[in-house]
Amino acid sequence: MPGPASGKTRFGHHDALRWALIRVPRDRIGVFFVLIEAGTANPDAAGADIAGERVALRGRWTADQGPGVERSAAAILAHGAAQAVLIDLAGITRLDTLGAWVLERTRAEIEAAGGRLAYANPRAEHRILLGEVALRPADPPAKERVGRVFGALDAVGRNVVSTGREILAGLSFLGEVIAAIGRVAARPSSFRFTALVNQLEAIAFRGVPIIALISFLVGGIVAQQGIIQLQRFGAQSFVVNLIGILVLRELGVLLTSIMVAGRSGSAFTAEIGSMRMREEVDALRVMGLDPIEILIVPRILALMIGLPILAFLANLAALAGGGVTALIYGGLTVDGFLSRLQAAVSEHHLWVGLLKAPFMALTIGIIATIEGFAVEGSAESLGRHVTASVVKSIFMVIVLDGLFAVFFAAVEF
Repeated sequence: MPGPASGKTRFGHHDALRWALIRVPRDRIGVFFVLIEAGTANPDAAGADIAGERVALRGRWTADQGPGVERSAAAILAHGAAQAVLIDLAGITRLDTLGAWVLERTRAEIEAAGGRLAYANPRAEHRILLGEVALRPADPPAKERVGRVFGALDAVGRNVVSTGREILAGLSFLGEVIAAIGRVAARPSSFRFTALVNQLEAIAFRGVPIIALISFLVGGIVAQQGIIQLQRFGAQSFVVNLIGILVLRELGVLLTSIMVAGRSGSAFTAEIGSMRMREEVDALRVMGLDPIEILIVPRILALMIGLPILAFLANLAALAGGGVTALIYGGLTVDGFLSRLQAAVSEHHLWVGLLKAPFMALTIGIIATIEGFAVEGSAESLGRHVTASVVKSIFMVIVLDGLFAVFFAAVEF
């Protein structure tokens, strides 16, 4: 390959250029040759003499020699990728921030490719400048200042987009759960009934005392407040109607769902999140097992079975609490309370409340398991997702209860 003759180059020099062919290994596909400037008649021109692993720099590595600095750095990078390179700085006549930054950038690129780059014979001032450039990476771009109004709108928009993505993720996860339930129904022998029984024990059996106690107290409080208000009109006996309809249609299942979300939903998130932190979920996938079938389906089915049972028991406890309060504050007898309750409520009031329970259970289970799978490898992440699980579940349960109330009122049921 002929080299260029002397004369004016595209960089504005009239000096005669000396060119050299450098043989550079190129992995397994052979070799290629790089044509670099070996030297110029101008002693201040930036350049690099490559000899094996040793590269001798020369000239001024400064901003006014930018094209030469970039050409030399590119040649060093092409020669030194994936191998050890020793940069000899003895021949540099001057080094400024740009030259130091280009050298450090080249070093970083060579190390990223698997090679190593070291400096030899640096002057004290060169060593300091290279160290300063290495310790001070490029500043991040300044954040654009946004006014308060636009900042608030931006925050609202981001929250809306985030909420939409969470809803889509929840619907997608619900589809996966339904598909997993279908696979289990098609192959009943593969279902883990032991896990279902264990979850039913944890959700329903162990949850009865606290749910019954709280429902009893809330029923008594509602009855006491109703009696105080109705006594002004001499209609304290109508507190039975208030308690019966309110508890059976709304209060019993809503209280139960909120307590289950706080008790069992948080436990689901913590259990699955801990398994994620210990990589047990990944281990299930490696063994060819579906985590949704193993971990999620038994928990959600247990919730959908256990929550209606707990809601029914909560109804009984709340009615008992209201009855005790009516006996104490309202002057009603046991027979009077029961006869009034039988006349005030009917079977469909009970079914209105119980029909909501499976849907609320499904909502709690989906949210709790999604948050569990979202846990990362830290205790802080686990705590954050457990909190989010409880808050989101309670919010969605209340929203769902309101939607059911509107629906049943519209169909007059």
